[in-house]
Amino acid sequence: MTDTSSPATPAVELINVSRRFVTPDGKSMTAIRDFNMTIERGEFVAIVGPTGCGKSTTLNLVTGLAKPSAGEVRLFGQPVDGIDPRIGFVFQTDALFPWRSVIDNVVAGPLFRGMAKDEAYACAEKWLARVNLSGHESKYPHQLSGGMRKRVSLAQTFINEPEILLMDEPFSALDVQTRVLMHDALLQLWSEAKASVLFVTHDLEEAIGLADKVYVLTAGPATVKSVYPIDIPRPRVVSDIRYDKQFIDISQTIWNDLRDEVKLGAARAETVAA
Repeated sequence: MTDTSSPATPAVELINVSRRFVTPDGKSMTAIRDFNMTIERGEFVAIVGPTGCGKSTTLNLVTGLAKPSAGEVRLFGQPVDGIDPRIGFVFQTDALFPWRSVIDNVVAGPLFRGMAKDEAYACAEKWLARVNLSGHESKYPHQLSGGMRKRVSLAQTFINEPEILLMDEPFSALDVQTRVLMHDALLQLWSEAKASVLFVTHDLEEAIGLADKVYVLTAGPATVKSVYPIDIPRPRVVSDIRYDKQFIDISQTIWNDLRDEVKLGAARAETVAA
């Protein structure tokens, strides 16, 4: 899809968006309401909020997998109309084909999009080198560690040169040390690709370490409670900056704002369970 918008047009806009749906027991539920968000071109935006507050619903609206009940979602100034090929998605659980080798997983996207076979494999080799997986091309997903599988997922996504990258808690299943390494790998790839990123996480430190801007959502039905610019200079090494006073001060400020929503979400969950 060709982008004919002005360079000043944001990559993603959610304008007064609400999303309602019917639950299996026939009740109407509002996931998000009066929701406004803007992601500029090349900007890294993270959203945090209580469990079940509609963070993943937001991603589904941007992809076109869900439609707003009210309001409008725009990509590069145009209303979302179906699945947009300019979007890449990294899931919480990797989307690797277990019967395909590492390199065959990475070339799947380019081949599907019509790239010549020789060109696709040459490109895949370059991307595997960029995520430090040269020499592992012929292995299968079950032969890789969790961190290596996630690196394959990043290569699988970035090889398609997405202009918008949606990430749904992509590192939550990894151990702490591996997550730190993945943060730095992601920032390096993003700094080169300059995609616009919407990153969903429960980890406030992860959000601050990665993002240019952090949106705090209310307990469901979600709306934007506050927006925090993260003015920590780039390039960043997440494993280092998390100990800086500026990082700690920002974390405390946002947590003070988020804490009440987390408590409210937990109280609601207990009420439903009772």
